[in-house]
Amino acid sequence: MTPADTGASTTVGAAAPVTTPDASDARDTRMTPGGPGYRRMSLALFLAGVATFALLYSTQALLPLISGDMGVTASDASWTVAAATGGLAVFVLPMSALSERFGRRTVMTASLAVAVTVGLLVPFAPSLPALVALRAVQGAALAGLPASATAYLAEEVTPRALVTAIGLFVAGNSVGGMSGRVITGWVAQEWGWRIAVGVIGVVAVACAVAFRMLLPAPKHFTPGSLRPRVLVRTVRDHLADPLLRRLYAIGALFMTVFGGVYTVIGYRLAEAPFSLPQGLIGSVFLVYLVGTVSASTAGRLVGRLGRRGALYLGGGTTAAGLLLSLAPSLPLVLLGLVLITAGFFAGHAVASSAVGKTARHGRAQASALYQSAYYVGSSAGSTAGAVAFHSGGWAGTVGVGLLAVLGVVAITVTGTLAARRTAAAGTPARA
Repeated sequence: MTPADTGASTTVGAAAPVTTPDASDARDTRMTPGGPGYRRMSLALFLAGVATFALLYSTQALLPLISGDMGVTASDASWTVAAATGGLAVFVLPMSALSERFGRRTVMTASLAVAVTVGLLVPFAPSLPALVALRAVQGAALAGLPASATAYLAEEVTPRALVTAIGLFVAGNSVGGMSGRVITGWVAQEWGWRIAVGVIGVVAVACAVAFRMLLPAPKHFTPGSLRPRVLVRTVRDHLADPLLRRLYAIGALFMTVFGGVYTVIGYRLAEAPFSLPQGLIGSVFLVYLVGTVSASTAGRLVGRLGRRGALYLGGGTTAAGLLLSLAPSLPLVLLGLVLITAGFFAGHAVASSAVGKTARHGRAQASALYQSAYYVGSSAGSTAGAVAFHSGGWAGTVGVGLLAVLGVVAITVTGTLAARRTAAAGTPARA
């Protein structure tokens, strides 16, 4: 078995471009670009990513309308978003355990089925507590998607194609996150927030049905155990791995930047000197399309620069965008958002795919821990970014983001130094 098969390689997919198979790939029965089932698998998981993030953030752009309709404060209405992301963060590890026992495709299908069913009920919520409860259930159901999807790809796709395949899934996340904000905002402007959320529910149903029809049956899945003791031991093993710990921290820090920026950017654009109307502010989320491109090309970056080189580039691009966004010019601010979004999605795709490649066992749990760290970073970034904005303006939010990027660079440097030490010792580098 090669180091790539065991997860002991230095970088993810860095040996050659993903479209150039070698002799070992010819003996590998897993999917590869151009091979049987690869396109169906890529489209299926892209649609799963669209549905997941469209549902997860479907109420974020609608909070003022929800607040007015239900007679609640903005902070109360914000629980419709926090309940969904919180439910996902709490349940991602248990759902990953179920996927180890019952299979990735089974858990993803069941998760989407429950999430879209709840999504069709959300427009009929009679009160805020009922709406928050439904959103919490929806987030908990969606927890079965991220970790199971990356574990499925790690098992069913050749190592050379893994970063590209996960990049396409992350690209679906970006499209879903964008549509969950932009589409609902414009629909709600004409017909109200309930119709807007219902539209997202219908879109998610279509994505879920297509996902189940397209996703190839797994061929390399081996059922694991549901015993709590086994789960605890698996989680302990992952947390004891220094490379996995670094990848979890990198995911959390990248999301700290992204969560802080996109929580506060609306306030920045509503104030002087920009004073944009709400419709145009909502359309800013179209910048997510940049993330679709950068995530889907992450495999090429890793092939050319190695995993750590791609992380340096992602961090540098994000930092450049943060600094550019300080300018009192709308075109420069928008360009800054483009760079922040491109750097974040590239870094996230590289780190999340490296988790699936690195884990020697319990890949779903390894991915679940990454997702938990990722959403902790989202919550931390949103809170810290908002506090910094109220105390120091947009410069304060940028300062929080730059500190997080500095953390990404410091962790990646640590990995680079560790790789050099292991190389000097003549052992396979995993840093």
